Amino acid sequence: MDDLSPEKIRWVLISVLVLIVSVALHEFGHAIMADLLGDDTPRRQGRVTLNPLAHADPIGTLLLPVIGGLYAAAGGGMGGFGWGKPVQWQPSRINRKWKMATAQILVAIAGPAMNVVLGTVIAFVHTILKAKGVISAHSDVNAVLKFAAMTNFVLFFFNLIPAPPLDGGHVAQGLLPYKHRPKFEQYARFGPFVVMAVALIPPINKIFLVPAQFCTEQLYNAFGSLFS
Repeated sequence: MDDLSPEKIRWVLISVLVLIVSVALHEFGHAIMADLLGDDTPRRQGRVTLNPLAHADPIGTLLLPVIGGLYAAAGGGMGGFGWGKPVQWQPSRINRKWKMATAQILVAIAGPAMNVVLGTVIAFVHTILKAKGVISAHSDVNAVLKFAAMTNFVLFFFNLIPAPPLDGGHVAQGLLPYKHRPKFEQYARFGPFVVMAVALIPPINKIFLVPAQFCTEQLYNAFGSLFS
C-alpha cells in the first residue's frame, strides 16, 4: 500500500466534507417533504433544517467515509460508503388528501431530488466561475467543485436503486400493487446485502457510477455552451 501523504489526507477530508453537505441536503429533502404533506414529526425532531449536524450519523456520515477514504488513498482499493441519519415520519399523520402510497413515493424521491438540485447548482456556478476567469481549470477549487457536482449525481442514482433501505426501494414498494407487497417484503429482507454488493463490487457499481458521470459531463457541456 502507498504512504498517506498530507495531500491525500487533505483530499479525503474534503471528500468527507462534500459528503456531509450533500447528505444533509438529501435528508432535508425527506424532512421538508413529509412536513409539507402534513406530518410534523421531522419538524418536532429538528430535521427540517439545513444544519448538517442535524442529519449527520457519527458512523455513516463520518467514521466510515473517513476510514474508507484513507484506505483508498493508501492504495487499498475502493473507498467505503456512508449514509445520513434517517428521517423519521409517520404516514398516518399525512394530510388525508394524499394517498399513503403517493406520500411514501414523494417523501422517498425528495431526498435524491435535492441532490440533483445541488449538483446542478454547483455545476452552474462552477461553469460561471471558470468562464469569468475566477478559477482556472487546473486549480484545486476547480477539482473540488467538479467532484462535488459528481458526488451529488452519484448519490442520486445510487439512492434510486430499488433495494430497501434505499429510497428507490421505498419508491418501488409504493408503486407495486398491494397483491405483490408480500413478495416485495420477502425481497426487502435481503435489501441491505443488495445495497452492499452494488456499492462495493466494481463491476456492479457501474449501474450508478456510469449514469452519474454521464449526467455530470452532459450538464457541464450544456452550461459551458451557454458561456462559450
